[in-house]
Amino acid sequence: MSTSQQPDPKDRPARLTVGVVGAGRVGPALAASLQLAGHRPVAVSGVSDASRRRAERMLPDVPLVPPAEVLARAELVLLTVPDDALPGLVEGLAETGAVRPGQLLVHTSGRYGAKVLDPALRAGALPLALHPAMTFTGTPVDVQRLAGCSFGVTAPEELRLAAEALVIEMGGEPEWIAEEMRPLYHAALALGANHLVTLVAQSMELLREAGVAAPDRMLGPLLGAALDNALRSGDAALTGPVARGDAGTVAAHVAELRRHAPQTVAGYLAMARATADRALAHGLLKPELAEDLLGVLANGTNGAEGDAR
Repeated sequence: MSTSQQPDPKDRPARLTVGVVGAGRVGPALAASLQLAGHRPVAVSGVSDASRRRAERMLPDVPLVPPAEVLARAELVLLTVPDDALPGLVEGLAETGAVRPGQLLVHTSGRYGAKVLDPALRAGALPLALHPAMTFTGTPVDVQRLAGCSFGVTAPEELRLAAEALVIEMGGEPEWIAEEMRPLYHAALALGANHLVTLVAQSMELLREAGVAAPDRMLGPLLGAALDNALRSGDAALTGPVARGDAGTVAAHVAELRRHAPQTVAGYLAMARATADRALAHGLLKPELAEDLLGVLANGTNGAEGDAR
């Protein structure tokens, strides 16, 4: 759904008091964004000193209170805690009677859909799963980044319009994800975003080792173009020695990595094999060149195992 398709006024949530349980990087940013849309943050909870400072910076004058008090004060509660902590938090809040009938309870976990909120649903709450597909810094810039950000939305059908309206009010674009597809959806995002950071960090380290004074400046235009090409063209954007079948070049890479950064060899080989498979499947890698290339990758794996022993 595009942000240009505004919901009918009758489907828009009324102006709500907003609470945040878990002042990590996500919760304060979403609450600040909802505040810009006319909602009113009234309470936030945080455990660590860093989370408390973040809440004070992002939501000034909003009181810091225990989680149960957040629920007592707010009509819309954002549960922005780590994935593994979410089920226990929901069960605890429901068992202690903190959840009120008619209260909107929103979690931002990518892994879970709305079912993780079932204990709160049985207590009368209205469960929504709204996961922003964005990395957060814990600073005000996050509010700006929500503009045009896709949200993975899962909710009971009768709450779908309300969930989508909240996302649009935050400047995001709702994308409906079926309950049973949430783990796959989250794995896809982690594969792209989390592993990308690891790959870029490793590349920067290797460039420094090679004597490049400003690896970030060197990589910025290259990676920006590669990402743009990949998003536009998919596998047709594959390039480099693996897609070309340059087995000798790949062998040289493996040898250099083993000499200078052996911890990167396994990742290089795994990504090279995945790239070769995709290049073959899409006709970019010629079969007659693939045999030598795959042989190099197999030998590289054996060599890595030998080093480990």
